[in-house]
Amino acid sequence: MSNELRVGIVDSGHRADQAVRVAAAAAFVLDDDLQVHRREAIADSIGHGSAVLERIASGSPDARFYIAQVFRERAATTPLQIADAIRWLVDQHVRIINLSLGVRADRAVLREACAFAVDAGVVVCAASPAQGDPVFPASYPGVVRVTGDARCDAAQWSWLDSAQADFGAMVRGDGVAQAGASIATAALSGHAAAWLLRHPEADRDALLAWLRTHAAFIGVERRTHAS
Repeated sequence: MSNELRVGIVDSGHRADQAVRVAAAAAFVLDDDLQVHRREAIADSIGHGSAVLERIASGSPDARFYIAQVFRERAATTPLQIADAIRWLVDQHVRIINLSLGVRADRAVLREACAFAVDAGVVVCAASPAQGDPVFPASYPGVVRVTGDARCDAAQWSWLDSAQADFGAMVRGDGVAQAGASIATAALSGHAAAWLLRHPEADRDALLAWLRTHAAFIGVERRTHAS
């Protein structure tokens, strides 16, 4: 049996120079009939998905990537597109799905797709804001909620266990404009992928236990203000 570790990314695609890391890619396009159709993926014109892939790969350079492109010209997508992308990635037998995105509305189609992935044993990591209203899919049961934590460097993560997020991680990529929860989610996915490569028989619960045990910081950062 191959020890290949498959990581799925739902985002804006990847750059041409990253293709060597990509095993398969597909675009999920909402057409005029308001149905999602699978198309050939195009090069990432936004840069968000490329930055996410770069951050995950920096933590787990031996991972193989499966790219589900859900936005192209602008950073906007729909629950229908994300849901179809998640189901496709599960069919590709990925171990991790990185969702460095979120929508405000809870939609049954997205909830069901996330439950489908979690039930299949896939580790689903999704971005969650450091404060404010909850977003989806991060708020669905079984999804690992990740936000940015300025305390963390590239090799660290935090176990927050807060109302907003389960884990925190590095907030900025190397040489990219993207920052915050999106990059933090990718960073945590990279740490998770690296561990699963070393422990291919481990399940989701074992991974989460390891992440909690080896977190560099526990709890949210407590900031004091000078009087």
